[in-house]
Amino acid sequence: MSMRDITLSELEQLRPLTAETDDSFQMDQDSFVAFYERTARPVWAYIWRRTGDRHLADDLLQEAYYRFLRARVSHESENHRRNYLFRIAANLVHDNHRRQPALMELPEEGRPGHPMSDSSAGMQSQRRTDLDRALTRLSSRQQDALWLAYSEGSSHQEIAETLGLKVGSVKLLLFRARRKLVKLMGGSRREP
Repeated sequence: MSMRDITLSELEQLRPLTAETDDSFQMDQDSFVAFYERTARPVWAYIWRRTGDRHLADDLLQEAYYRFLRARVSHESENHRRNYLFRIAANLVHDNHRRQPALMELPEEGRPGHPMSDSSAGMQSQRRTDLDRALTRLSSRQQDALWLAYSEGSSHQEIAETLGLKVGSVKLLLFRARRKLVKLMGGSRREP
């Protein structure tokens, strides 16, 4: 049996056997289930958005939680736990891109020939496809920062912790990513 086939309840059964040598499982089953319910959907969405592959997103999500549970890190708060999980997911996505440098596949909604219910859905799909194409031209770090800032609503401090950067670097990274994205989308940027 591989480690990927082990369920959380089986891991809990193994815990007494490894308690003397491995104290890395810092969450009990109930707290892990609650944490998983709060974080699985946004982490999966992040991975899927970065990889464009639903099956790969499922696999990397499972691996992210496995590594999260195995990590020997004490977490100061719920945000710290969440940021650490996103950092693991980002690293897994980066590792996957290094191993398989193929072009990202567009989500089903962005594929040519996907049925549209009306013209507004078609226009929305076209904008989504344009955005997807523009995002793929940004660096991985820029994509990560934009996702965390605008999809997850993370603060600059949280993004810095997740990506392993300084807060000042995050501000510059987001500024450059937004500027490049606007340029790639062919729009003009108006400052507030």
